[in-house]
Amino acid sequence: MELKKLLEGVHYKVSQGNATIEVQKIEYDSRKVTAGDVFVCITGFQTDGHKYAAKAVESSAVALICEHMPEEIGEEVTVIQVENTREALAIMVVHYYNEPSKKMHVIGVTGTNGKTTTTYLMKSVLDHMGKKVGVVGTIENRIGDKVLHTERTTPESKELQELLDTMVKEDVSHVVMEVSSHSLDLHRVQGIAYEIAIFTNLTQDHLDYHKTMENYKEAKSKLFERANKSVINLDDAAGSFMKEKAKGQVLTFAVENNADLRARDIEISADGTDFSLTWEEKEYHVHLSTPGRFSVYNALGAIGACLLLGISMVDITLGLEENHGVAGRFQAVRSKKGYQAVVDYAHTPDGLDNILKTAREFAKGRIITIFGCGGDRDKTKRPIMGEIAGNGSDYCIITSDNPRTEDPLTILSEVETGMKKTQCQYEIIADRREAILEGAKLAKAGDVIIIAGKGHESYQIFKDCTIHFDDMEEIRKAFGEDCI
Repeated sequence: MELKKLLEGVHYKVSQGNATIEVQKIEYDSRKVTAGDVFVCITGFQTDGHKYAAKAVESSAVALICEHMPEEIGEEVTVIQVENTREALAIMVVHYYNEPSKKMHVIGVTGTNGKTTTTYLMKSVLDHMGKKVGVVGTIENRIGDKVLHTERTTPESKELQELLDTMVKEDVSHVVMEVSSHSLDLHRVQGIAYEIAIFTNLTQDHLDYHKTMENYKEAKSKLFERANKSVINLDDAAGSFMKEKAKGQVLTFAVENNADLRARDIEISADGTDFSLTWEEKEYHVHLSTPGRFSVYNALGAIGACLLLGISMVDITLGLEENHGVAGRFQAVRSKKGYQAVVDYAHTPDGLDNILKTAREFAKGRIITIFGCGGDRDKTKRPIMGEIAGNGSDYCIITSDNPRTEDPLTILSEVETGMKKTQCQYEIIADRREAILEGAKLAKAGDVIIIAGKGHESYQIFKDCTIHFDDMEEIRKAFGEDCI
């Protein structure tokens, strides 16, 4: 393809060579460059792609896209200078794959909590309608029934456009995609034609990257500036801001406030959630397999998007009933001795608060909470989560999450600072496996053990290694022969 065509929509300057040359493919990893490629020098967090420009040329790259002139580049190589190489990459790969998002119905879901569950609730409804659905998310990427490995909530722009192109080739009609604040801020999703955007909520997270909640909110709002239609939670403090940013039709939902879609008469049990839904002056009964008030909000977002797709409320409610929960999202396992454990991905203050309040609604005995906080991430939330866990639990075990490059005991100490503000009894067990075993030993009939923070993850990241670790596997082992 002609380089000039790939650069349509990009503000650029030709520093040497010319933009009319033909290129084979686009790469931002110099190790993947082959003859005839264009190499995009991405300025990353760990390293700078400009350092690898010469290596890309050695591998016969014919063109470089950069923010400044790299060193030791021969005159035979075309060099294009842009202001932001991440943005240029995103636009170029959209052209390279011939705008795949425009050939499908693409629904983007953003918010601090609830993205994964909302996407899978939508998938259940679309599956019920006989549609072939693509999913891009935290747990996995999917094309119909085929599961693909995923590294992050939203892939880099090149891999994302490649995935969307594959979905088009495999006759996917609808794509439901989790859209992270990082992906919006780092241009990973630039050029995607979002038919509908859903806003779940905004609470503290990712301040290690965004620095302030205002920056975090601004990053999230970019999705609604781009989507043709939006579905927005008006009970969230940031809902009205997202509504103002939305460029097209807006459908609102709420429990507490007036909105287009409103839930009432919410009933929560260990087996799920039931509520009445008001839409266009009619009442509908909705049943969900997942307990919790947060489940109602997730469902409302999915319902709103489905209505904007033209799906009837009858089909929506039937599709929702066919969803039996999502891995690592309030996932329960029971013991013959009369207690149960719940594994959940809750890794933010609001997420942890939500699951503890939900468990309290149906727990007949104590709530025993096993949790920690991730390393190399927002440190300010650690004492906050410690205090939330202490206030919402009868007993806590503070343990390791993914320490990454940090000292696990330092993280646990910072969590303990918040725990000490409460009256809750607790202990610290750094080894997560031992912590889960101890929680199971302490449990009695009627108790609920909450294992929070990792959810679906099947690994644990330390400074020098990553090991296999699955909370659901560990609690099943801890329950032993009594596991139901």
